[in-house]
Amino acid sequence: MTRDDPLMDHDAKRAEFRRLHESGTFTMPNPHDVGSCRLLTELGFPALATTSGGFAYSLGRLDMTVGRDALVAHVEDLCAATHLPINVDAENCFPDAPGGVRATVELLAGAGASGCSIEDYDPVTTSILGRDEAVRRVEVAATAAREHGVVLTARAENHLRGIADLDDTIARLCAYRDAGADVLYAPVLPDAEAITRVVEETGMPVNVLLRPGGPTVAELGALGVRRLSVGGTLASVAYGALYRAAARLRDEGVLDVGEGGLAYDVVVRAFSGEVPS
Repeated sequence: MTRDDPLMDHDAKRAEFRRLHESGTFTMPNPHDVGSCRLLTELGFPALATTSGGFAYSLGRLDMTVGRDALVAHVEDLCAATHLPINVDAENCFPDAPGGVRATVELLAGAGASGCSIEDYDPVTTSILGRDEAVRRVEVAATAAREHGVVLTARAENHLRGIADLDDTIARLCAYRDAGADVLYAPVLPDAEAITRVVEETGMPVNVLLRPGGPTVAELGALGVRRLSVGGTLASVAYGALYRAAARLRDEGVLDVGEGGLAYDVVVRAFSGEVPS
């Protein structure tokens, strides 16, 4: 496959990604490497998204410890491995890297991303940004995203970071909306009532993190949620299965693959060397 391949038409992918946000509800699972990207493409999802945690695990690292250059290269690899739109978990858009937030969005667009996110958590200070600074960064990211046709998701990280202040979360999301974000996202909202408030009070497409034991795709769709993702959960499942099987091999001398490994026909379909269409 070459860069001239029609499957590499990033503008078409971006148009399709934007269209997906116009109505209904769609699920956008998160691959952590090229193999998982191919498998999720083969399963027929309409779009995919990177996961900062899952990608970090694939490098033997902790979440939020991978640099921008590595992320951009990762995105380029995933975009070349699928015909689907890819949304990028860009953490806080690396404001301290050369060129800051704007350069991050531009680099991700150049790598083929159809969308990217910016969050209001600072991993250096381990705190939520002040609202004014967070809005300023969203404005910068939104301007760059518009110039490249990229869908920008703005994330309010309060609940993910243990701050159970729904009023502040909604106020932040509304401010990010007004700063130009196309999609809003507050990971780990506590319940259906909170999700409903976010959907209704922001009036924008909202992404919700699917969680084991939480509301289903159908239930979230009924609440008006436009987009669903799973974060690093699939990566955790994959590495968890490997770890448990290897631990039993070490301790008992038994190779137990649980529900079974990857079927060979799936391997052939997903890993044949051609981008699925």
